Amino acid sequence: MDSRVAIEENSQDSRLSSAYDTAMEALSSLITRQKRGDRSQVGGKYGKLDRMLMYVKILGLEDHLANLKIIHVAGTKGKGSTCTFCEAILRECGFRTGLFTSPHLIDVRERFRLDGLDIAEDKFLHYFWECWNQLKENVTDDLPMPPLFQFLTVLAFKIFSSEKIDVAVFEVGIGGSDDSTNVIKDPVVCGISPLGMDHMETLGDTLGLIASHKAGIFKPQVPAFTVPQLSEAMNVLEERANGLMVPLEVAMPLDCKKLNGFKLSLSGHHQFTNAGLAVALCKCWLQRTGNWEKLFQHASPEEEILPKAFLRGLSTAHLSGRAQIVHDSSLKSLNMSGVNGSSSGDLIFYLDGAHSPESMEACASWFSTAVKENNNTSLFSPSCSKFLTMEGVCGNGSTKLENESNKIFKQILLFNCMDVRDPQILFPTLVDTCASSGTYFSKAIFVPSISKYSKVTSASSAVPLDSLSKDLTWQFNLQRAWEKIIHGKDVSNKSLQMNIAKSFPSRKFIHEDISNCSPTDGHFACSVVVSSLPLTINWLRDSVKENPSLRIQVLVTGSLHLVGDVLKLLRR
Repeated sequence: MDSRVAIEENSQDSRLSSAYDTAMEALSSLITRQKRGDRSQVGGKYGKLDRMLMYVKILGLEDHLANLKIIHVAGTKGKGSTCTFCEAILRECGFRTGLFTSPHLIDVRERFRLDGLDIAEDKFLHYFWECWNQLKENVTDDLPMPPLFQFLTVLAFKIFSSEKIDVAVFEVGIGGSDDSTNVIKDPVVCGISPLGMDHMETLGDTLGLIASHKAGIFKPQVPAFTVPQLSEAMNVLEERANGLMVPLEVAMPLDCKKLNGFKLSLSGHHQFTNAGLAVALCKCWLQRTGNWEKLFQHASPEEEILPKAFLRGLSTAHLSGRAQIVHDSSLKSLNMSGVNGSSSGDLIFYLDGAHSPESMEACASWFSTAVKENNNTSLFSPSCSKFLTMEGVCGNGSTKLENESNKIFKQILLFNCMDVRDPQILFPTLVDTCASSGTYFSKAIFVPSISKYSKVTSASSAVPLDSLSKDLTWQFNLQRAWEKIIHGKDVSNKSLQMNIAKSFPSRKFIHEDISNCSPTDGHFACSVVVSSLPLTINWLRDSVKENPSLRIQVLVTGSLHLVGDVLKLLRR
């Protein structure tokens, strides 16, 4: 009986997996551009929001969408964290929650959370094919199938309305005024998280233009909250709010005293800004829906200590790939049993998908604090030499701490970003912010991401080892920008071309004395370009397996796609 049940369950899992892969293939067919920055080419005669409204009508969601009690959040950085805090707070208040965010890191179902959990595969497939088939039956030359993000947005409307949730939290994709989510006409409250210079190829090259796009989610007389912004951005937000008679308030960063001993679950000092905005949005949502008085009869929204439900939400909210620390579990068994009679070293990944100057600064600040807490860096041994004028850093770019039996700590940067980003802005922000806290990278590794804009993959999708013939031109450009920061001068194309043939680090690279770095001779001891992310992870693992005294702390940043790829590999 048990064996028959097991066989049936395995068969069912196999069918579900096959159906899910088929859905991923269908989704992939909706991708209209190969990389960020490309202009989507969608046929038909209608604009994006007009098309969105027509898709909503085809799916019979007009009334359902109007009845959803929505929190709508735009911004440059922190909007995903703000939405995640909002969902967790209101779920802890006892409401059925729906959360729509982007992008996903490993599986597209991450974008749709019901009651704090990614939507189950069977539910996803049910709603996916229902939407897909209805839209397919109604497409014309004038109204083609929606591009990927538009389809996922109407799918979220379908899921949340069908699941009869109490509150839906929607994160804007890009911008605001022309974003697919902006068919939301009557939200309960809107939020604008910190604004900065990002997606300039789409939104404009000034903070004022970017703020104008973000403020496009404001609706007449619907309350809105933002955080302290630079005056150029704040002036635009206030002008748009005044024109629509929107009561706009500035939510200050959350005072840690209001946490009453609890800790924010999302790391980094910048999260107090996001948490402060989330608290303001949730209080407003509760008040406007008539629930504040029901839940907190004797509490004032201005009280010093937050309600316990708020505290639980702020201390349990979870968002992958943002200030996330992962200890490589593949080494645990080795440390238990020992390798050649001794345990292996430690490999710790610090993951943050920062890709704008502002988010990179926050990432660097968080990373510096996190490694200090991990290493007790107040107990440095005397400096054995200097690199970038840092005391306590040996000639090979490592630090030794007296309190951990001469443990050697190495901070390594694992980086990629899209070619619409400017590494000459991102790298100085990263290096200078880390340096101001006494954190320095001994090595930098530049790799291409595995994820592609041409395909939607699932968590179970095979991970390619990557071809050695992959075009690494952009990664060598990143290395050139990095080496210029390290050495204070340009590295020639010729030097980089000499390094192409050896674009995988040798065994000694991890320990190589960076004072021997000579880029003009084609010898790079500070950085390396590697064609394969899986091989890079294996190389890092081998390095710590061979040296029990080594602790490698890897900052993975520059791209959420890279972060997602690393998380997927670490789970294998």
